[in-house]
Amino acid sequence: MFCFQCQEAAKGTGCTIKGVCGKPGDVANLQDTLLFVLKGISWYNEKLRAQQLNPAKVDKFVFDGLFSTITNANFDKESFSKRIIKALQLRSELHARCLAANIALPKNLPDFAVWTAKTVEEFESKAALVGVLNTKNEDIRSLRELIIYGVKGMAAYAEHAWNLGKTNSEVFAFMQHALVATTEDLSVDELVALTLETGKYGVDVMALLDAANTTAYGNPEVTKVNIGVRRNPAILISGHDLKDMEDLLKQTEGTGVDVYTHSEMLPAHYYPVFKKYKHLAGNYGNAWWKQTEEFESFNGPVLFTTNCIVPPKSNATYADRIYTTGASGLGGALHIPERKDGQMKDFSAIIEHAKRCAPPKQIETGEITGGFAHAQVFELADKIVEAVKTGAIKKFFVMAGCDGRMKSRDYYTQFAELLPPDTVILTAGCAKYRYNKLPLGDIGGIPRVIDAGQCNDSYSLAVIALKLKEIFELNDINELPIAYNIAWYEQKAVIVLLALLSLGVKNIHLGPTLPAFLSPNVARVLVENFGISGITEVEADLEMFLETNLS
Repeated sequence: MFCFQCQEAAKGTGCTIKGVCGKPGDVANLQDTLLFVLKGISWYNEKLRAQQLNPAKVDKFVFDGLFSTITNANFDKESFSKRIIKALQLRSELHARCLAANIALPKNLPDFAVWTAKTVEEFESKAALVGVLNTKNEDIRSLRELIIYGVKGMAAYAEHAWNLGKTNSEVFAFMQHALVATTEDLSVDELVALTLETGKYGVDVMALLDAANTTAYGNPEVTKVNIGVRRNPAILISGHDLKDMEDLLKQTEGTGVDVYTHSEMLPAHYYPVFKKYKHLAGNYGNAWWKQTEEFESFNGPVLFTTNCIVPPKSNATYADRIYTTGASGLGGALHIPERKDGQMKDFSAIIEHAKRCAPPKQIETGEITGGFAHAQVFELADKIVEAVKTGAIKKFFVMAGCDGRMKSRDYYTQFAELLPPDTVILTAGCAKYRYNKLPLGDIGGIPRVIDAGQCNDSYSLAVIALKLKEIFELNDINELPIAYNIAWYEQKAVIVLLALLSLGVKNIHLGPTLPAFLSPNVARVLVENFGISGITEVEADLEMFLETNLS
């Protein structure tokens, strides 16, 4: 195997035996082979799309397959074998459609359009011939992977929107186009242009999901969320998919089983529709990487709706309490199938399991506040603008993104603690767990930590910045008193970064390390054209951001 798509890439270069995330080498290889076949599917579907003959089911299959390969989403070897078999069948169907429609195909078809196999062993061995390192030029490899990881992030958001009935055919077409483009002999300049185009469609897909969420559940409201526990048995729901959240809440109502959110599902509490469920008890725990200890004390079953799984240790007592659904998967866990005929997913098994469990053990008490998506912030716009004009707020710091296991991520807690009291943190994603429980106070009633929601809600932060640019009548978004100090971990953070670049945002600081998939030359392009840089020491970075000497 070789994988360097996440921030934890071994030795800062790549995982070659087993992923630091816990992904076994055989699963990594099957993911590479699945991606290879998805490129073939996209190649045929592009030709069919040009004739308006592309089957709608292909879009869902492609983005669902991509989503399953992002970091910490799916560790189930059997599920990938099944996906590859289905992918080969679908590709054959598309080939036949092209022939039936008299679509011209080259005499010598590319390998991704014709390769086939039947056994898991063959699927695994193919990865050695089609994996990341088979692109020999490291700059071309770097840009191809940057695009692919951006598309993987897009796939996650596209699936959540799809589940709520929102689609965008242009986004689907681009995702497939980009996959095919990474197989072509494009120059560095052409790939850089495609990278920015990926960011543009990243903005589109996040807008799509924002519309899906708010149409279904209302605009997020400022909300205080309980972080203590009740005395009822309960289910802990993790991941990001709000449709799964809705189905679970409906089916647990009146059963005596409470529901708690975990990590990136925390923002579900901010939506008006979910507030009516009295058994939505609160948020349990912190960011995804602490689950190995927090799931032990929760006592009840855990439902993973998307990524952020950490495979349980061999001595874990909660391993038999894990359930997966959607693109997520874990060997040994019960997987809850997709919806059929417009019906809800069937969560009866996990509900019955919860009834047999003890209530959660309390690990903390109190409340945390969030719900500052763009609509809510716009209601506070006059107050915020006045605070900026009077100097009560000197600067905003966008500290969105991901959390992770590395000790170096303590940087973000220390950074938040040392920020002057006339600054405000704008956040989204699980990076907020590094500081959202700190007593940072407020500025004239405006909280110093403004939490927009999940990682996809970084879109809200961009919308807020663009609105402030308009209010202050500025020509350039970079003239705003906003600094970007973003933590990243996986591919959804990649598409957020590319989306910000496409909107013209510059001088983004990215940490705790720069991506291993950026070659020195590609990193230099990002530095020279967009001002991308890493982080250093907390006090030195604060002095740089604030243009002042803290000593």
